[in-house]
Amino acid sequence: MSKRPVIAVAGLACETSTFSPAVTLAPAFHPKRGDEIVERYEFLHADKPLGIEAEWKGALIGHALPGGIVTLEAFETLSKEIVDRLQVIVAENKVDGLWFDIHGAMCVQELDDVEAELLRRVRAVIGPGVIVSASMDLHGNVSRELAHMCDLITCYRMAPHEDAMDTKERACRNLVNILQGKEPGMRPLKAWIPVPILLPGEQTSTRIEPAKHIYAAVPDVEAEDGVLDAAIWVGYAWADEPRNRAAIVVTGWDEAAVSRGAEKLAKLFWDARADFKFVAPTGSFAECLDAAVKSPPEERPYFISDSGDNPTAGGSGDMTWGLTRLLERPEFKSPDSGYTVIYASVPGPKAIETAVAAGVGATVTVTAGADVDNIHAPPLTMTGRVHSIKHGDRDAVTEVVLQVGSVFAILTKLRKPYHKEKDFTDLNLSPRSADVVIVKIGYLEPQLYDMAKGWMLGLTPGGVDQDLKRLGHHRIRRPMWPFDEDFEKMPELKTVWIDKSNEPLSGPDV
Repeated sequence: MSKRPVIAVAGLACETSTFSPAVTLAPAFHPKRGDEIVERYEFLHADKPLGIEAEWKGALIGHALPGGIVTLEAFETLSKEIVDRLQVIVAENKVDGLWFDIHGAMCVQELDDVEAELLRRVRAVIGPGVIVSASMDLHGNVSRELAHMCDLITCYRMAPHEDAMDTKERACRNLVNILQGKEPGMRPLKAWIPVPILLPGEQTSTRIEPAKHIYAAVPDVEAEDGVLDAAIWVGYAWADEPRNRAAIVVTGWDEAAVSRGAEKLAKLFWDARADFKFVAPTGSFAECLDAAVKSPPEERPYFISDSGDNPTAGGSGDMTWGLTRLLERPEFKSPDSGYTVIYASVPGPKAIETAVAAGVGATVTVTAGADVDNIHAPPLTMTGRVHSIKHGDRDAVTEVVLQVGSVFAILTKLRKPYHKEKDFTDLNLSPRSADVVIVKIGYLEPQLYDMAKGWMLGLTPGGVDQDLKRLGHHRIRRPMWPFDEDFEKMPELKTVWIDKSNEPLSGPDV
C-alpha cells in the first residue's frame, strides 16, 4: 500500500447484568468523539509507531461503568451517532480498516448479541471490504455472528486486566500489519470453538490455576508459524443470552496450525472444568466478618469482597445489604471498639447533600442506598460523624465518609468502584492501617491485592451473585457446565471455520 491506511475507530463497551434491576443510560458511556479518541490512546499518537504507520479517524467510542441493562433508547442514540460519524469519515476518506473497540458483554433491552448488531450497522456504512479488528474483555462473549463480521478479534489474557491497553494495541497492530502486508487486505482464516462452560471471573482469575496454565498456552499457540492471534474468552456469567459461554478464536494463514491451536486451547479449557475454584477463601458475609475479627495483627488489613453487588461486574452498586449487616455487628458499635473498619461504598445523593451542608466534623442522620436495588435490603438510615468530603470524582461526583461507631462508610452521589489506594487516601482514610476493609468487588484489583494481608470472598447476594445457579438463567444453551455436570454427549470441540465473506450466515449458531 503506497499511502498510509486510513482506519476508523468506533465501539461501545459496557458489562451489563441482566439480573440487576438497574439500567444504563447514554450519558454513562462518557462518549468520546473524533480526535478525543486518538488522544485517549497513547499508542495511536502521531509520534508512536502506529500513529506513524496509519491515519486514525475517530467516530465515537463509549465506555460505561458496568451496570444494568442498557436502555434501547440509549443504544439507538449512540449507535446512530456512530453511524452518522462514520458516514462523514467514509465520505471524506477511503477507509481501509476499522478498530472495533468493545467489551463484549453489553446487553440492550429487546436486543440480543448487541455487539454483533452494532457491527452490522457499522458494516452497512463502511462496506464488506473494510478490514475490522475487534479488541475485547476476556469476560465478553463471541457469537458466531460476531466472529463472522470481524476479520480479527482478540481479548485480554489477564484477569485482573493488567494487559487491557496491550490488548487494544495488539488489535490495532494486527490490523495495520494486514493492511500493509504483502497482500494488503487479505483476510486471515478464523477458527472459532464455543466451549459449554460459563463461570464467574472470580473462579477464572489468571493469578491461579487452572486459568493460569490455560492462558499461559495462548502465546505458545500464537507463536506457531502461520498463526496471527489466539484468544480465549471466559464469557460473561451474569447475563442470560444464548451467546453467554466460553469461546476460542484463533486467526492466521496456515489452516492446520490455526485449527490445531484452537482445538488445543479448547481442550485445555474443557479438561480443567472441574478444577476451577474461587480465587480466595469464601464464606457467607457473617463468616467473613467473624474471620476478620479473629484475625491476628499480621493478617490485617483483612479485606472482604462484598461480591454480589460489585459495580465493576454489573452490580447496581447501591445495595445496602452488606453495610446494614456490618453496622449490626456489636464489635463495631463504638468508635472506641479497637477496630477500624472501612466500607466502600453506598450511593446516596440526598445523604451527600445533608453531609456537605453540615460539614466535616458534624454529626448527621442520613438515609442512603437502595434507590435502584432494594430487592435484598431497604434504604439504610444511619447517624454518624462526617469524617471527610471530596468533590469532583469522575464516577462518584461527590464522596463523603461517615463514621458510624468504628465503621468508616463511604457514601457517594453516584456509584463508584474503589480499586486504588488513592481512592481511600483522598478521603483521609488509611486502608493499610485499618483492621478490616470491605469493598464491593470480586477478585481484588492489583493495588488492593497488594495491600491485603488477609482476604475472603464474601458470597453475598445481588445482581452479580457468585452462586450462578440461584440466579435463574433460562436462555443460555444447555448443557452448560456447571449448570449441568452430567453431559450425555461430550462436546466435540472441533474447529468451526468462520465464513470469510461478509454475507449473512446460513445454518444454526452451533
